[in-house]
Amino acid sequence: MSAMIRIIAALLAGVMVPATAQAVLSSSARTAVSTQAVPSEASAAANVKSPSPLIAMIAEALENNPEIQAALREREAARQRISPAGALDDPMLEVGVINAPLASSPFNREDMTMKMIGLSQNLPYPGKRSLRQDVAAKDAEAVDYGYQETVNRITRGIKTAYIDLGLTLEITKLVKKNKLILEQFLRIAEGRYEVGQGSQADVLKAQTQVSRMTDELLKLAREQPTIEAELIRMLGRSANVAAPVPEPPQLREETLNLELLRETALRQRPQLLALQSLIARNDKALELARKAYYPDFNVRLSYGQRNNMLDGASRSDMVTMTMGVNLPIWRDSKLSPRVAESRAMSDQALSMYQAQRNEIAAGLRQQVAMAEQNLKSARLYQTAILPQARLTVESALAAYKVNRVDFLTLLDSQMTVFNYEISLVTAMASYNKALAEIDLLTGKSPN
Repeated sequence: MSAMIRIIAALLAGVMVPATAQAVLSSSARTAVSTQAVPSEASAAANVKSPSPLIAMIAEALENNPEIQAALREREAARQRISPAGALDDPMLEVGVINAPLASSPFNREDMTMKMIGLSQNLPYPGKRSLRQDVAAKDAEAVDYGYQETVNRITRGIKTAYIDLGLTLEITKLVKKNKLILEQFLRIAEGRYEVGQGSQADVLKAQTQVSRMTDELLKLAREQPTIEAELIRMLGRSANVAAPVPEPPQLREETLNLELLRETALRQRPQLLALQSLIARNDKALELARKAYYPDFNVRLSYGQRNNMLDGASRSDMVTMTMGVNLPIWRDSKLSPRVAESRAMSDQALSMYQAQRNEIAAGLRQQVAMAEQNLKSARLYQTAILPQARLTVESALAAYKVNRVDFLTLLDSQMTVFNYEISLVTAMASYNKALAEIDLLTGKSPN
């Protein structure tokens, strides 16, 4: 029973999302001010599959991640329990002396005195051994699916941390670029102020925005080691090994059909398959508990060797064969509660299976909606919003130089562009993270 409890605990742990992987960027970093151009890699619209560095990291985790290795060893141990579960108990060998009188030369005084050697074997009621082996086999099957679930969960965590780290680095680049642009605006405002064409307020506003960019860089610098540490942990690397440098966020657009994803999850999600194995296991355990109403047997064979009598008369050796059975009479206090326990465990597994089906269905609906919305947002930023915002900055800069717009209009236009660029790379990263979550929910193997 303790083995099944460990399996259930492992399955429930598989649905928990690591908090560190979800805490990616502070709200200030996500809404921070912006740069003029997104790198061509970040704005690539071509479909891109999992990059080779990510594949290599997943392979590394399969070899080095301690949690995966522990699940692998548990799987091996569970498989080794199948054969012993159906094996017979060890036979009992007994030796001794029977009916020996308390006198000298005891072996030739009494007719029933003999030296005895015997062998006994417990034999379960027919069907019990096969049921025990079936229970162990279903336990091993559930543990095997639990191992696959662990691999998929670690893979999801690596993908998420990889995407988060790439997003952090990309936002850092955008902040640095925007800081350079704002410094140029500051020099323009200072030059116009020196010749009496601008105001000191314009200079102070530009200085404030430059300082804000410096503060954003400090925040990003604090967040980056946290994400790197989580990625290193899941890869199974030592703490003094540097984290990998990810590529900028890219869109690997995929066709998402909610109904097909649900069917795929029901067919191949290891967590659901493990619960199905537990249901079958509990059915076998219930049948085995009912078999306890039938007795087991004990077969005993012994051989007795007798010496000749004092007068030289010979005595034949003797053979004894007996069979005993246990009496399962404690039905109300022992057998019936065990049957009720097995029935309750079977019902529990069915309820857990239904609960996980509902949770997976809800999760798929949420993640598909999130992926679709982020993809639409990314496309909108790429094709319409950002080009228009950049043109607005160019027009405002030209107009400011000839005193047709004020400095605040120029500054607001540039900050708007930067915020849109932050939103673009964030939407791209969120889309890819939703795909990683969908892979976990549907049980997609990393291989």
